[in-house]
Amino acid sequence: MAKASDPMTSNIVGNKAPAFTLPDRDGKKHRLSDYKGKKVLLFFYPKDDTPAFALTQ
Repeated sequence: MAKASDPMTSNIVGNKAPAFTLPDRDGKKHRLSDYKGKKVLLFFYPKDDTPAFALTQ
């Protein structure tokens, strides 16, 4: 398990997520703050990962 001082995990447990905005497949922009109090699942993948990209289509 990673240590709390590890920069890759320091924002995961017990801290607020950083603010960000992402477009959906139709181009509509969504801010994380728009979903405050709701459960949010994010799926990130590299552009060159064809199998993962296919899952989102």
